[in-house]
Parts: sequence; structure tokens; C-alpha cells
Amino acid sequence: MSALTVVPIETPTLGDRSYLVHDGEVAFMVDPQRDIDRVLSLLDEHGVRLTHVFETHIHNDYLTGGLALAQHTGAAYLVNGEDDVSFERTPVADGETVEVGGRMRVTALATPGHTFTHLSYALTETGDDLDHSVGVFSGGSLLFGATGRPDLLGEEHTDALVRHQHASAHRLADLLPDEADVYPTHGFGSFCAASQSDATESTIGQEKKANPALTQDEQAYVDELLAGLGAWPAYYTHMAPANASGPSEPDLSAPAVADASELRKRIEAGEWVVDLRNRTAFAAGHAPGTLNFGLDGGFATYLGWLITWGTPVTLLGESADDVAEAQRELVRIGIDRPAAHATGSPEDWTDRELGSFETATFADLAQVRHHREVVILDVRRTDEHDKAKIVGAVNIPLHELWHRLEDVPAGEVWVHCAGGYRASVAASMLAAADRSLVAIDDSFDNAESVGLNLVGPEA
Repeated sequence: MSALTVVPIETPTLGDRSYLVHDGEVAFMVDPQRDIDRVLSLLDEHGVRLTHVFETHIHNDYLTGGLALAQHTGAAYLVNGEDDVSFERTPVADGETVEVGGRMRVTALATPGHTFTHLSYALTETGDDLDHSVGVFSGGSLLFGATGRPDLLGEEHTDALVRHQHASAHRLADLLPDEADVYPTHGFGSFCAASQSDATESTIGQEKKANPALTQDEQAYVDELLAGLGAWPAYYTHMAPANASGPSEPDLSAPAVADASELRKRIEAGEWVVDLRNRTAFAAGHAPGTLNFGLDGGFATYLGWLITWGTPVTLLGESADDVAEAQRELVRIGIDRPAAHATGSPEDWTDRELGSFETATFADLAQVRHHREVVILDVRRTDEHDKAKIVGAVNIPLHELWHRLEDVPAGEVWVHCAGGYRASVAASMLAAADRSLVAIDDSFDNAESVGLNLVGPEA
């Protein structure tokens, strides 16, 4: 049993984990998120001093808090010496070891695949004649039942990176004992993962039995992984350059308050005024022209994916806490300062009549199709639509809809996704464009059982 403590710091809305590791006195951090106050609170809670911050790679799905955390605490900031960054760091290279306190030895291991300069960090507990392999912080290399996706640096690099990824997984499996724990950064819903697993923990031995990178030969792994890759959020293109520049500590103070008149002006100017309430509340009544990205789903991922980068954002929440939560989510992807905010209810946010639209189930849609023609709009990703789709449905992926509203056929629109969240975002966009619509708030798994005809490989 190790005397070291590994504390995962979850960021479920982005599908990532960071890790604080300590021996009761000193600590190091791996892949911290931008909002470093969470780490600072944990340091106080555990009564430990941070001496090192390790970065596995230049991230594509969030802004790092590594530089800001190191500056705040005086810790050394270790980043691959081959990464082209514009800030001072402690360069680290393959095979280099770092002693943290008197009981922890961290060894950098080159594991290219997610990026060319990706490093994993193997942790060994030392002292008192002890030399125990605790585990490996594998970043976007070896994940639970998967690996990090290899296509984020451009199509021209994908083939080389996916083959590197296979070799890197085998390197970790060869170097580490079966009982060593695996601590990935991605793979909990992040689009940086090539596929997803329900596992919450794993070891090298478990991955040897179940991970395609370790159970398949290189070509089979390459073919299967590349065939399964779908679209990734557009905001990713902004993350690596920002991370190479060294993000600052975010300002999480409340933005200015906007009244109903200002909110209308912002909407008319083409800015995004975002209602943070859940989709049921939004459908029942909302300020006209507002867009619904509820805090109960992938708020930052989808807002960051859909928005034209640089568009001012105003946040509408039932409480100041809701606005603060949304603001925290947004700074993690580089949307630093909302233009304004308002709290309360839709009646407080507009001087016009509230907008609303109906919600329904797939069973309702099946009944309606017996009586009249409606437009069925599927806003799932193309890869989801191709697997199984309702006969006659029009597919415009949510991340394309804002710029393709004119492509939605005329008529009454019934919009659906896989579970309801994306359909509500799409419905708010259609409502802002004055379309007649119904939002399906239901699981797509129910579509066939209620009599809707599906086509596709899995239908």
C-alpha cells in the first residue's frame, strides 16, 4: 500500500482529470485546468506545499493553469523542452527523472501520438529501501480502454501520430508493472479521446487485456481507430496557440449587469445572449432571441464549438451562482470575460412577450407523422446519423446549424438529437429565426420501438 496520496480533480463538463499528488508534506500537480483556485484550495485542505507542476502536452481541449499555478506558488513548471513556448519553463526530456520531496520520483517518458511531443510521467515511491511503481500519468496517451485521438494536429500528421500512439501504449505497457495505476487526463467524455469508456480507474494489467492499442496489431488498431473518429469542437484550434503563450490566471469576478433594454440591443447587434436554464424551463418561456445552453449539459463544449470566436457573450441565470458556474466553465476554454449578465427570470430579461415552443417525445412524432407532414431535423453528428436515422430525416449537425439555418426545409420542424440537450440548443436557434418548431426531449433509443422507421447499419 502506497503512502502517497493521488487526488483526481474532475472537470466532467470537458471530460478531463487533473491530478494532485503528495506525500503529506510536498506535492506536485499534473495537467491543471485554468481555474487554479481549485488546486490552491486542495493544497490548503491537505496542508501540503506544491513544488512541481508537470504538463503532459500542449493541450487542445482546454487552457492550462500550469503557468499561472507555478507563478502563484513558486513551483517549477515542467514542459517538454521540444515544445515551442513563449514563457519560461523548466524543460524536461524523455528519461529525465525529478525528485519531489523525499519519497517521490517522477520519470518523463516520451509517448508521442496525441501530439508529437507528448510526455507521460511514471511515479515511483522511494525511501526506506522502497522502490515501488505507483502508476503513470498518461495524459492523452494510454486512456481507459482507448487512446487519445491522433488527428488534432491536421490530416497530414494523422497517419504518423496514430502509429506513434500504438507504439507509445506498448512502451508504457512494457516499462511498467501490471499493478501500476493508469492516470489519464482525457477519456471521461473529452473529444480528445478516440473513444469513450465507462471505467473510472484502471491498471497497466487491465489495459493489456482490454485496450485495443495493446490487444490489436498496429494496422488493425489504426484502421479501427481512424474509422471511429468523428468531428471535434471548433474551439480546439484556439487552445494550443494560447497554451503555448502561457495563459494567465483568470478573472472570475462578476461581469456588468444588463437590463432588458441592453439585452435586446445586444441581441439585435448579433451578440450571443445565453440562457443557462434547463431545456424544459427555456421551452416554456424565454426572452426572444436568446440561445439556450443549459448548465445541465455540455455547456462550454457546445457553446465554444458553435460560437463565432470573439462574439461577445452575455449570461442569463436564475442566480448569481449559475452565472459564476458558467463563467468558470468558459474561462477554461478561453472565453474570459462575459460582456454582461443578468439574473432572475425571463420576465426580467425582456420587455416583449416571452417566446416558447412545444416539447415532445419520439412517440408523439410517430403519431404526428400519421396525420401531417413535418420536417424532422436531426442535429446529431454525421457519424451518429449514419449509424441509425429516421427515414426522411434531414441531418444538419448542431455545430453547423447556426450558419446553415436557411438549409432547414420550410414547414413545421421537429428537431431531435440523441438525448435532448443538443435539440434544445438547436431549437433555441430556430426559435430566434422565427421558425415553427417542436423540440424532442427523449432518448433516440426509443425511436424505433414507438414505430418510427430507421435505416442504417445499426437500425
